[in-house]
Amino acid sequence: MMSYVKPNPVQKTYAESQSDVAAVAGKARTQLFIGGRWLHAKNALAFDVVDPSTAQVIATVADGEVADAIAAVDAAAAAAEPWKATSPRCRSDMLMKCFHLMTERSDWLARLISVENGKALADARSEVAYAAEFFRWYAEEAVRNRGEFGLAPSGANQIIVNQEPIGIAVLVTPWNFPAAMATRKIAPALAAGCTCVLKPAAETPLAALAIGEIMADAGAPGGVVNVLTTRTAGPVVSALLHDKRVRKLSFTGSTGVGRILLKEAADQVVSCSMELGGNAPFVVFDDADLDVAVAGAMAAKMRNGGEACTAANRFYVQRGILEDFTRRLGKEMAALKVGPGLVPGTQLGPLITKAAMSKVASLVEDAVAKGARVVTGGSRYDGDGFFYPPTVLADVPADAALLNEEIFGPVAPIVAFDTEDEVVRMANDTEYGLVSYVFSRDLKRALAVAGRIESGMVGINRGVVSDAAAPFGGMKQSGLGREGGHHGMLEYLETKYIATGW
Repeated sequence: MMSYVKPNPVQKTYAESQSDVAAVAGKARTQLFIGGRWLHAKNALAFDVVDPSTAQVIATVADGEVADAIAAVDAAAAAAEPWKATSPRCRSDMLMKCFHLMTERSDWLARLISVENGKALADARSEVAYAAEFFRWYAEEAVRNRGEFGLAPSGANQIIVNQEPIGIAVLVTPWNFPAAMATRKIAPALAAGCTCVLKPAAETPLAALAIGEIMADAGAPGGVVNVLTTRTAGPVVSALLHDKRVRKLSFTGSTGVGRILLKEAADQVVSCSMELGGNAPFVVFDDADLDVAVAGAMAAKMRNGGEACTAANRFYVQRGILEDFTRRLGKEMAALKVGPGLVPGTQLGPLITKAAMSKVASLVEDAVAKGARVVTGGSRYDGDGFFYPPTVLADVPADAALLNEEIFGPVAPIVAFDTEDEVVRMANDTEYGLVSYVFSRDLKRALAVAGRIESGMVGINRGVVSDAAAPFGGMKQSGLGREGGHHGMLEYLETKYIATGW
């Protein structure tokens, strides 16, 4: 019988990184950022932030409550009209300053993210670069909010169409990309002329507070951006959504929580953008370039250690190359160096919490019990920290839970297929539709399959689709609306039509 617990090979490296952890976390802001000021929570309470590599507390952060949420809306409301009246060029200049400051502070920010999130430093550096790019992109988009003008078909009047700021926006972000998910919302909101309240995940509040500090240093007026940390997200976000001054919600997180927030938002008819869960299929045809496909699989699966909504969740490989692909992917995964994020050379850090680690382990155990074969990994580590090894499973049966749930961890389940119709059916057999991946040398076939798969984004012969200049979002229960690109700013704008005659 297989053992599901094995010695932790990275435990000896913990001590080597602890002085770095303390130095990085010691520079982080820990208070609420409301109205341009750093404040303690009104209840004077705080909560701990834990390093996933050691399960040790690294910081204590203000625990905001409903009264703090209302104070944040008060600050956003006071800043709303002046910010709306600010010229697009001034907004652009401020966002570009944010880009430059974030780039200047990128090393410390990456280390901070690695410490509170656990991700490998290389992944954290990539996130900071990606996060900064939203400031640059929307600095450029801020001056491109163009309307329409034309003669009505009847000739009786002129039609003028303007795009106006929607109003105060509540931005709720997850823990897996604590910087990028914040800037992907803040930057278009401010470019459009909105003010906002950012509620980051309790697991990773430090990066969000650091972004608040960057924006203040870049000259953002007080109240334009407010950062509200809390461990009681439910009542706090509910209070925000029931404040009649709030007109926008942008949420990134699970589909289950998204459904709850949509119901809450309905009470005040708040406009919602939702980037929810995924169950991404990764399709490899017989004619694919195996080098490209395996490299793409590593990128699509292991970016952020598999803790990404865009992570490849189900690998469908055509039978002719099944054995070669499985062997090569297993070899690449087994070679990854597991360790604390700040330790040099680490390629895979811990999962975010013990509960997350246990979920991944239980999904693997379920698949193995139902007949899946372990190619590499498959056994959780003992000791401190929330580590799980890179794992490849072959011969995964259709009833395995991990084919139907978002794994959010370093596990690649492989399923064989024979025909194009068969793999399209399997790929679409899910309530989710965020992203999919298709690998084939035949571009005509790849494009045809991309058109048939029900997802908002498709990567063809590449394992990464995210780009600040492109619309990010899903179909079905993977969400509503788009982030990134020109489309991302439209989410924070209302269309106003004026009929005029002279």
